[in-house]
Amino acid sequence: MVLLTSLWRAITHTKALEDSSGEIETTFFETVYRITYIAGLSNSDHSFFYKLYSNTLKLMIATFMMGEVWYMLTYVSSLDIVIEQMNVIIIQGMSVFRYMYMQMHEPVYKKLATSMQISNLDMSTPARKALAEYWIERSETYLKFMLGLGGLTLAAWYVYPLVDDIEYNLTVGLQLGVDFSRPSRYPIAYTIHIVAFHYISFSVIVNDVIMQAHLIHLVCQYTVLADCFENILVDCEKDFKGLSRDQLVRDSRFREVYISQLGLLVEQHKNILMHTMELRKTISLPMLGQMAASGMQICFTGYQVATTLTVSMTKFFMSLLFLGYNLFELFVVCRWCDEIKFQSENISNALYCSGWECGVAAMAGVRARLMLVVTRASKPLVLTAGGITDLSLESYSNLVKTSYSALTILLRLRHD
Repeated sequence: MVLLTSLWRAITHTKALEDSSGEIETTFFETVYRITYIAGLSNSDHSFFYKLYSNTLKLMIATFMMGEVWYMLTYVSSLDIVIEQMNVIIIQGMSVFRYMYMQMHEPVYKKLATSMQISNLDMSTPARKALAEYWIERSETYLKFMLGLGGLTLAAWYVYPLVDDIEYNLTVGLQLGVDFSRPSRYPIAYTIHIVAFHYISFSVIVNDVIMQAHLIHLVCQYTVLADCFENILVDCEKDFKGLSRDQLVRDSRFREVYISQLGLLVEQHKNILMHTMELRKTISLPMLGQMAASGMQICFTGYQVATTLTVSMTKFFMSLLFLGYNLFELFVVCRWCDEIKFQSENISNALYCSGWECGVAAMAGVRARLMLVVTRASKPLVLTAGGITDLSLESYSNLVKTSYSALTILLRLRHD
């Protein structure tokens, strides 16, 4: 295990880790940076050989997708094959669109990754360290689960062409431009196809991993900031031992420390809100397409699950795992967008519990700052898909219900 870990670190040594703003960014995003590097999608590495590797992979992915579309337009002969082709083309096409949109807003994502380190959030207390560790662990857990589910799905797709009833078959319908239905050509065609299919599928997973890492990173910032607001009085009175709170609010040095700390927290809250709004702008259009694509995929993949159970157990499990991944990756985005909304609202609750009633609100400038934060936090930040629907668990459940209704109609049409 140690040897494998060392090998993994050696082959994924990305410059993104060298350019990290500090320990917090490295801890949160190390795994994300490494898998992005191995997928050929890193924006931090500009060496000649990495650029050659990255551009070769991108060209291979583009060629592979054109072959899939060509096959669907020329060789499709039934509804089942159309649905099978549409499933892979939609998820791959949306992944490419999301990646291109992310490239257009690369500075925003870099700023988001460094925001927690640069904002100098007070992480000195055990409680805040525990909060950060909790969200880091959650991020790693969801990342591993997503990679594991995606890996199992790909494994089933790799095996299916080798055990189905068709003698010379590939994982997905693909026009290669040559006849590979010969014993001498099929192993070569299958190997090339699997390599290309693996990289394009892996790029889909990487896009989802990048998105969830940035969302959880924002959630962590909100929770730590809420703890800072709630315990601001406790933090400021550490250097004034022996004084009661009535005495503290009359102490000029304490008043100076408190006002300074409050001003810093207000500025940090403003920055986190700004980062959230920037993220909202960058994911709005891609997530609108993703919601529409996921709705179709849930319907189409559910159709495959329902129609392949009695035909092929391998294809049934392949479709079932693919359905599970589609449901999970959309759930992750909606889950953390919902959490951002909740945690942004929680700032006002934390401020209410900060001990302002002890007399600190009477200090010059304190009441105005408290009201400013409460006003900002009273309007929760809702991340949306194109401004049409909220990215929330409620929207997720509604989408699943709609997809299921469309699935029942599709199955009924097939039966008729």
